[in-house]
Amino acid sequence: SRKVAETLNKKLQGIAYLRDVQIATPLEYPGIKTTIDRVKAGQLGLTVDAITKSTVAATSSSRFTQPNYWLDKSSGTAYQVQVEYPQYRINSSDQLGLVPVAGTSGNPVYLRDVATTQQITSPGEYDRINQQRYITITANIYKKDVGAAIKQVKNEIASLGALPQGVKIMLRGQADLLDQTMSELSTGLLIAIVVIFLMLTINFQSFRLSLVVLSVVPAVIAGALLLLFLTRQTLNIQSYMGTIMAVGVAVANAILLITNGEGLRKKQSNESYAITGAGNRLRPILMTSLAMIAGMIPMAIGLGEGGDQTAPLGIAVIGGLLFSTISTLIFLPAIYSAVIGKKIYKNPSLHPDDREDQQAETNTAIN
Repeated sequence: SRKVAETLNKKLQGIAYLRDVQIATPLEYPGIKTTIDRVKAGQLGLTVDAITKSTVAATSSSRFTQPNYWLDKSSGTAYQVQVEYPQYRINSSDQLGLVPVAGTSGNPVYLRDVATTQQITSPGEYDRINQQRYITITANIYKKDVGAAIKQVKNEIASLGALPQGVKIMLRGQADLLDQTMSELSTGLLIAIVVIFLMLTINFQSFRLSLVVLSVVPAVIAGALLLLFLTRQTLNIQSYMGTIMAVGVAVANAILLITNGEGLRKKQSNESYAITGAGNRLRPILMTSLAMIAGMIPMAIGLGEGGDQTAPLGIAVIGGLLFSTISTLIFLPAIYSAVIGKKIYKNPSLHPDDREDQQAETNTAIN
């Protein structure tokens, strides 16, 4: 794991917009390795356990090897009692070798008599996720969006090739959160379109009319993406929200036009109902779209504190509404007319009176 981490760390340091790239896990923590000579210890009547307990008490505390408690009978509270050398008494390997490990006052045995010490480096800590050890590599991003940085990091990870057995690389932190959020937003946008389609189908009692209304959605998405590209913005959480808002307004305008067109188709049999409906709803559609666009201009410019973060939302709304308005007024009537054609209007109601009225209107149109 350390070899893979060091290789990946060098690759990430070659990315210009990644700063402070480093292995956060302390792998080179200084330490002292003590090797006990079991032959000498046995000749002196010492065990490894006894030597270890004396050494641990000198370097850290006896609470790690022999917990002791003192009970305060007056309060019933148990206090932990531990033995520890003052740190200023143990500040070099030579002083560590003078730690007594056993023996009487007349014939003490020191650590240096039964063991040797050497300075080494070792991992300062072991981090685990679900009992699996891991090494952390951290970096800061300078003047680059998180999505593009994550994509480049994934490419560098892929360039490592096949990893050794038991080793895997995971992206955590903002990368994990961003992937989850973008996935949920994409799913939410798809679910919203499906729900709108089902509701329109129930309202118009026609799958064709529902598809005609939803034909403006591609124009919204194309307009939002194009304006984001021209302004050098990215597809992020804010722009996703703006696209969803633009889809809602565009669908409302399309419903307005189709509803008016269906009312005209009910009264006349020629194909001018589509163009007439667009002309009748021209002012409401323009007023709704222009009012929304005008309200989003300050946000798109990024005025005020933190305006750069919310600017993609306004840009996505403006781009989506510009394209959807043109599509609603020019292309939607053509699509509507092509799909419906000269078909006679049929009232979806099952009420007998409505059916009779529909039959009378049909006979009148035929005559």
